[in-house]
Amino acid sequence: MAFLAAALDRVKPSATIAVTQKARELKAKGRDVIGLGAGEPDFDTPDNIKKAAIDAINRGETKYTPVSGIPELRQAIAAKFKRENGLDYKPEQTIVGTGGKQILFNAFMATLNPGDEVIIPAPYWVSYPEMVAICGGQPVFVETKIEDNFKLTPEALEAAITPKTKWFLFNSPSNPSGAAYTESELRALADVLMRHEHVWVLTDDMYEHLVYGDFVFTTPAQVEPNLYERTLTMNGVSKAYAMTGWRIGYGAAPLQLIKAMDMIQGQQTSGACSIAQWAAVEALNGPQDFIPKNREIFQGRRDLVVGMLNQARGIECPSPEGAFYVYPSCKGLIGKKAPSGRVIETDEDFVSELLETEGVAVVHGSAFGLGPNFRISYATSEKLLEEACSRIQRFCGNIDD
Repeated sequence: MAFLAAALDRVKPSATIAVTQKARELKAKGRDVIGLGAGEPDFDTPDNIKKAAIDAINRGETKYTPVSGIPELRQAIAAKFKRENGLDYKPEQTIVGTGGKQILFNAFMATLNPGDEVIIPAPYWVSYPEMVAICGGQPVFVETKIEDNFKLTPEALEAAITPKTKWFLFNSPSNPSGAAYTESELRALADVLMRHEHVWVLTDDMYEHLVYGDFVFTTPAQVEPNLYERTLTMNGVSKAYAMTGWRIGYGAAPLQLIKAMDMIQGQQTSGACSIAQWAAVEALNGPQDFIPKNREIFQGRRDLVVGMLNQARGIECPSPEGAFYVYPSCKGLIGKKAPSGRVIETDEDFVSELLETEGVAVVHGSAFGLGPNFRISYATSEKLLEEACSRIQRFCGNIDD
């Protein structure tokens, strides 16, 4: 349609949203469907955070807010970065957006010119390349390997950098793989970036608090202080605080970039929801004791899912260090015949047949830029996860050579 912008030709719909919607539609028709597509904690928002929102309403905190966020939240964000990450940001170096997506989008809109390249390790969150494309940039994908636990090597990063590289987009723990980088692994990547002063770092730390075992989270500007002046550190309250629907993300960066992002947001959405911002103040400043409790529950779910999937014929499932996803390979089933009689030629075929045959909704790996794999979100009850994995085992066992 000639009326629509040419930029739409560069963008694909979100595969994760599409899978979740398909699962909802099948459920509405009476099908017994277990949806493992959505990246959303099943825990409720803590009561103290909900109370802070109610108190804000009762105080009349219902007016427009400053574009970059209320002063109290920006102060809380700066304090969080200092307390948890050892990063010194002034409140004016922070910005609040309507979810983490807006922080990323504003950064790209403020910095990308046609032909600018953004390095994105694969597998990647489905929205990354689409945001880059909308803003006129060029995504540069660097595939990782299952034998490296889906982590980017310094050599691969070095090979991907060109004079046109504007950003290195980094996500640890990762959506979709759950891979999290140790301090030494980050140090090796930082050494590469220090040799290329024109490359900025956009680090998505949304799953910071969801790391397991003895893993210690670190962020690039913390590991290499000399990257501070060219790093945007992005985070939010969605995952750790079970506040996905509140839509609050935030970032911190050199003042020049924050001012540019503020200008764009001022002509786009203005400030985020006032009530949600006051809730986020309480989230960051209030009790944090529920986070390790939730993390322990997630770790138990991870271990359950990894153990059961590795018992399924043709499936290989690494145990990730963080987030609430696993990213198993279905390579051992490609070219074989599904119970329906259809030959499974791709990971998309695999997940489609799995949904139709067993009513388990997962997301195909090619949507995240690396297959043949699929992503499972284990942010649901152990009972449902056990049933879903049993169905996957049955499905794989009924596949013919």
